[in-house]
Amino acid sequence: MPRIFKVNGYAVYFWSNENGEPIHVHVSKGKPSSNATKFWLLRNGEIELVHNKSKISKKDLKKISTTIKNNWDEIFSKWMEYFGSGKFYN
Repeated sequence: MPRIFKVNGYAVYFWSNENGEPIHVHVSKGKPSSNATKFWLLRNGEIELVHNKSKISKKDLKKISTTIKNNWDEIFSKWMEYFGSGKFYN
């Protein structure tokens, strides 16, 4: 389970077995969780919140979203390095 970085105590990561899903990251407080919040990386360099299952506050979610968007290239590179290929949601 590659962890990419932390933001205000939230881990940003992806699971080792993503079952062919579009490129995305999970976010949870402290350690990885099956109820993690999920963001897709979009082809145009944007991101999209898929769901907020971990119920991150709006304030923290905004900071996390900004950090993920600002690190889109790094996340994409780590995904490709780890999985060898990837597809976008749209």
